[in-house]
Amino acid sequence: MPKDWMDLPRYSEEYINGVISFLDFAYSEGEQDGRQIQCACKRCCNINWYRRDVVFDHLVADGFVKGYRTWINHGEWTIPMAVDDDTDDEEGARDDIKGLLNDAFGDVSHADGVTVGQNEEAKKFYNLIDGASQELYLDCKKFSILSFTIHLYLLKCLHGWSNASFTSLLELLKEAMPDINIPSSFHKTMSMIRDLGLDYKKIDACPNDCLLYRKKLKDEKQCRVCGTSRYTKNSSDNSENQPDKNGRPIPAKTLRYFPIIPRLQRLFMFSKTAASLRWHDEERVKDGTLKHLVDGLAWKNLDEMDEEFAKESRNIRLDLSSDGFNPFRSMNISWSMWPVMLMVYNLPPWMCMKPKYCMLSLLIPGPPMSG
Repeated sequence: MPKDWMDLPRYSEEYINGVISFLDFAYSEGEQDGRQIQCACKRCCNINWYRRDVVFDHLVADGFVKGYRTWINHGEWTIPMAVDDDTDDEEGARDDIKGLLNDAFGDVSHADGVTVGQNEEAKKFYNLIDGASQELYLDCKKFSILSFTIHLYLLKCLHGWSNASFTSLLELLKEAMPDINIPSSFHKTMSMIRDLGLDYKKIDACPNDCLLYRKKLKDEKQCRVCGTSRYTKNSSDNSENQPDKNGRPIPAKTLRYFPIIPRLQRLFMFSKTAASLRWHDEERVKDGTLKHLVDGLAWKNLDEMDEEFAKESRNIRLDLSSDGFNPFRSMNISWSMWPVMLMVYNLPPWMCMKPKYCMLSLLIPGPPMSG
């Protein structure tokens, strides 16, 4: 969609017509309810929500927020599902599998710091490195084993393929192309996906956030605190335990837990990252000025509370943060998700807030704030 009109004077007819086309696009592709959308003007910066006429006035009076050329908050998506066959840059057309491995395991360029044969995480790492470097078949330059498997799994998730149909597809591909290097079943594919750290665990919770149904409580049918049923009610007769299509009761609330211990262990797999985790104790300039959280009272109070924990500089100190967001981008739907993020405060200030060191630990369904 041409957007040259966004650079024209705001009083020009072309600019005004462009704003109208933007609003038409936003109300057709973005907000389905047709009432309010995020205002993309310089003052609102896609934070405030208004009706169409108000957004129009803002955009004509103030113009668009700087750099907002791709209208991602108004229904425009730029993630292509296909690669242009006419591209001459084969290397650029390939997926950033190295970046994916960086996110899962750390900086793969420092893989020489891994202890081979001693650590299960190291074995997983080298298996994935091997899969990312091996060609899908002889002379295949566009896909590696790992990238092709991830693409197939993405299609399964997007289009709702069953596990059995996914396995059948893999078997058909192997039969048609015997030289292709792909997993032989869905379960082996999931093993590879789990090694990437893309797996999570479902844990049923009380709808009122009283408790989690795990460990000793995993077989409980109702909350011990408030007495609320663990499962949803049948809408037809208001009876308990409405079944799903497989006949199993549907939990009233389920959170997703992304295991953090393997990710914390991976931080120590590389010599460079492991050294950075000890920076706060071994390399920090201790001149009494507040330069890092270790210089603050909260850190010092924690050291006093647990002196044994404080003696080991490799012990991890985490910050927990949560905030709700609407996954459907629609203000008229009272639904939220509450991601719980963890930040590693052992790292130096220039590293601890980088996205690759911020860990998603929980996804809690809303709408009310949990806890």
